[in-house]
Amino acid sequence: MNEVRFWPDERQINVRPGTTLLEAGRRAKAHIRTRCGGRAACLMCKVKVPDQSGLTPANLNEKQKLGSLIGDGFRLACQARVAGNVEVHIPEDPLKAAVRKLLAERQEEDGLNVPGKDE
Repeated sequence: MNEVRFWPDERQINVRPGTTLLEAGRRAKAHIRTRCGGRAACLMCKVKVPDQSGLTPANLNEKQKLGSLIGDGFRLACQARVAGNVEVHIPEDPLKAAVRKLLAERQEEDGLNVPGKDE
């Protein structure tokens, strides 16, 4: 069994070699987005794996879809298979990131407009 850790969810699970990161994530209740159900069609399950020694090499489909991003540590969770212990960083959902940024900007603006704040 191999240990897979998911960040920022701080989830971990032990899985058999050959398990995809997407399946490991589902079992660990770490949310990895996907629209195509794991067929490498949507690219939404892209994750960052800084040390890929715990994964099997990228297959042809994954290489074609990700290109040079593989060299930057990205893999498709639906295609990448566990071969050892591995840490997986799940990127923030773009919509959530946009909402978080907007809320932070509004909070900052509200802080600047509070009467007596800078007096």
